[in-house]
This record gives sequence, structure tokens and C-alpha cells, in this order.
Amino acid sequence: MNQILVTDKVIVTKEMRKKKNFYKRNIILSIFLMCILCTYYVYAEYDRNRYEQKSQDILNDLNILEMTTEEDDTTMDNSTFIATSSIMVEDDILKVILGNSSETAEEVKLGNILKNVRHAVEEQDNESQLPNKYMTENGEIEYSAESIVKVPTLGIEYPVLSETSEELLKISINKLWGPQPNEIGNYVVIGHNYKSGKMFGKLKNINMGDIIELTDTKGKTIKYVVSEKYIIEPTDVSCTSQLTNGKRQITLITCSNSGSKRLVVQGYEQE
Repeated sequence: MNQILVTDKVIVTKEMRKKKNFYKRNIILSIFLMCILCTYYVYAEYDRNRYEQKSQDILNDLNILEMTTEEDDTTMDNSTFIATSSIMVEDDILKVILGNSSETAEEVKLGNILKNVRHAVEEQDNESQLPNKYMTENGEIEYSAESIVKVPTLGIEYPVLSETSEELLKISINKLWGPQPNEIGNYVVIGHNYKSGKMFGKLKNINMGDIIELTDTKGKTIKYVVSEKYIIEPTDVSCTSQLTNGKRQITLITCSNSGSKRLVVQGYEQE
């Protein structure tokens, strides 16, 4: 009669040891890589949030500058009115003191008005110039913000930095090319396309006819109607052309297709 021998002992061969060590190394390596990726993701998100806060601080500075400019404009109007009224009241006194003709008195009166207005303008310029200069964290780049770009339908609102570089693109939207804000020509700005929706992360959702608002540091806002939205190659710079037939135009550019393409949104001043 045949007998079946049962034993708890397992014979481990060299081949089995090799496979066991191989799988063990792979598991350890996978865990290590996962930890690195998670750490990188957490740090990257922390870094973006830090730069986002810097961008919002600049935006608040620009809003303060706008409010101050508006207040200064009101002060300027009042100062001009007071100066003019004062000179008008003194008109007859001037004639008596000078003992000259009415023409001479008028010339003196006009000169005093211009002097008072000029003085008021100079005071306005001195008081309204708030600091608008910043330095990158490494202290290598000095930059400033020259406008605010806003897309109300998408909740996008960022300051536009007057220069562009890899470091500045981390902070906010950058000006790439074009005239001063809201002047004749094509005002071209670029920004990162973050999956979180920050910067131009929501720009792909913009529709024809949507409004883009551009506000300069003096508080002047012009609305632009979106008329074009298309994808281009990274080497295509035709969208930066300044041939606008004497019109005001704005162009927003961001990455698309995982960075292999560029999304372009363009609009003209609302009539």
C-alpha cells in the first residue's frame, strides 16, 4: 500500500530566495518613491499657496493705490476750485494795488491760477506715488505690478507684473509684450495653468463674449470682449502682433495639453 508522507518543512531553493529578495527590494523601492512623490506634491502645493498669497498682497497694494488716486483726484478738484475762487475774489484788489489796466490784472490773475494749480498737481503726484517695487525671495530680480487682469465669469483676478521670468511666473501673471495697460495696441500677458485652478487654470473654460477687465494703477478700467480662443504651438508668436488697426486688444496665454501646446484667448475693447 502506498503511503503519503506529509511534512511542514518547506525546501527553499536558491531561485526562490532570489525571487523573494527581488520582490522585497521592489516593495521597499516603491514605498520610498511614493514617499518622495508625496513629499514633492505637498511641498509644491505649499510653494504655490505661498506665491498665491504674495500675489494677493500685491493685488491689495494696487487696490490701495487705486483708492488713493481717486481720493487725490477729488482733492485736486477741490484744490483747483478753491484756488480759482480765491483768485476771482482777489481780482478787484489786484486792480487797485497794481493800478494797471484790466488786461494786466487778468494776466496776473491767470498766472496765479496756473501757479496754484501746478502746485496742487505736484502735491498730488508726490502723495499718490505709493511703493510699487518688490524683490524676489533670492533678491536677484526687482519687479513691479502695472495692472490688474480680471475675468469675472471665471473668478480670475491677478496683478500683472511688468516683467516676465520663470521666477516671476510663480508669483503672478506676467506681461509678455505690448504697450502700457489700456493703450492702443495688443497687451499680451502670460500665466501658469495650474490644475488647482490658480493663475490661468480656469482659462480653458472661458467663452466667446465673456468680459476681460484690465485696470491700470491709476484706477482706469477698460472692458474687453473675448472674440478668439485657440491652441497654438509654443513657437508660434503671431498672437503677439501689434497690428490692431488702432484698437485696444488684450491677449491671455497659458499652457495646454500638458505643456506641449499654448492656449490663446484674445479680446477687443468693448464698444
